[in-house]
Amino acid sequence: MARRDFKKIPIGIDPRQFAQYLAAELSPAEQEKISSLLQSFEGAKFAIGVDRLDYTKGIDKRVEAFNQLLAAEPGSISLLQIAPSSRADVDEYRKYKEDVENAINHVNAEHGTEEWRPIHYTNEPFSQAALARLYRAAHVGVVTPLRDGMNLVAKEYVAAQDPEDPGVLVLSKFAGAAEDFNEDEALLVDPNHPEEIADAISKAANMPLDERVKRWRSMMDKIESYTIHDWSADYLRELDKSRITIPADQFHHLGLGWTNEAQMPLYQNYAAALTAYSEIDPADAALKQAAYEDVKLAFEALAAPLKHTQDRLWDLPAPAASRDGHRGQELGARED
Repeated sequence: MARRDFKKIPIGIDPRQFAQYLAAELSPAEQEKISSLLQSFEGAKFAIGVDRLDYTKGIDKRVEAFNQLLAAEPGSISLLQIAPSSRADVDEYRKYKEDVENAINHVNAEHGTEEWRPIHYTNEPFSQAALARLYRAAHVGVVTPLRDGMNLVAKEYVAAQDPEDPGVLVLSKFAGAAEDFNEDEALLVDPNHPEEIADAISKAANMPLDERVKRWRSMMDKIESYTIHDWSADYLRELDKSRITIPADQFHHLGLGWTNEAQMPLYQNYAAALTAYSEIDPADAALKQAAYEDVKLAFEALAAPLKHTQDRLWDLPAPAASRDGHRGQELGARED
């Protein structure tokens, strides 16, 4: 069977949507939570990390990096680490959570004072609007997974920054985002070496404004030039190339799935909305905004059945059919 080469399609975000998150109202409870957090950093520099509490995210190495940094530069910067629990029913993950929390407690005991805590840590979830505010306030975004397919937190952090006074992204060279952002934009590090992370955070926290703006502008240009809408159009275009024909006598066994033919009208509507949006003069802000809303509606219409398909594909019927229409062996059953 011939090998098929697939196009690499790096996923993006919607920077316009992220700008809307920054302006969105928070619930009173979340607003109080965000205000309390930001007040604890008032007048001081802080970095932010947002990760699932998973060993692949390298949170333990990040904490050790702060330990080393604060030993060399006492009181220089704090860390806000948001880490919602992951796979809490698995012993290894519970152990990792204990190890991370013990390391954080050690750093806070070693380097903190009555007035200042080096690492603020929470397992609570936050809305995107709340995260956008925290990203914007943070002087450094720390995204240091040991390995990651993309890590959209890196792009979200960049999109949330103040163009006049942006923060700096410290990024693992083993995250997919490092293929989009080069060393002249993000500060790339080996996440297995806490000393590299510590040096990069120190450099980021003390970086001159003109360099911060230059790095941020270059990354933001990339984010704006290839958004989630560009990604979805490319992805569906590539998916359409993989269309296969199902024999009629087997089709009812695969009927829970998705066919390109069924989705093509929705894809065509979305592609047409994208084309119309791109052809409008950016100077016509009102018309551009109206077209952008059409793109969002078309995207949502397309995404809904795709999400339904994704959910259903995990629950295909057990009986498999042979080409002559007879019931075959159950999927996953042993042949012996």
